[in-house]
Amino acid sequence: MRVTRIVANIGTADPGQARAFYQDVLGLDLLMDHGWIRTYGSEGTARAQVSFAAQGGNGTPVPALSIEVDDVDEAHRRMVAAGFAVEYGPADEPWGVRRFFVRDPFGQLINILAHA
Repeated sequence: MRVTRIVANIGTADPGQARAFYQDVLGLDLLMDHGWIRTYGSEGTARAQVSFAAQGGNGTPVPALSIEVDDVDEAHRRMVAAGFAVEYGPADEPWGVRRFFVRDPFGQLINILAHA
């Protein structure tokens, strides 16, 4: 298992407010828009992204970070074996990801995911 991407998620009631600053001024591309979440970034080697969300999807809270991995089930197995608190999933979501939420050592909610 290896990490392939880390995305910061910023909770907000209005994800559309991010456009002027992150897309119009900074020049990031709108990479994903599901209404409740919009992700901005660039498709270069850095893959810088930031998401603005009113919820975490399917009524879950907004996680502090989203970490994309190449094997969600292996990551889940390792988290459980290490004693970390899994709070959601694993779940296959209708927007094409398999994911679970886990608390890191600092109490932050982390979304671990892989695209289908």
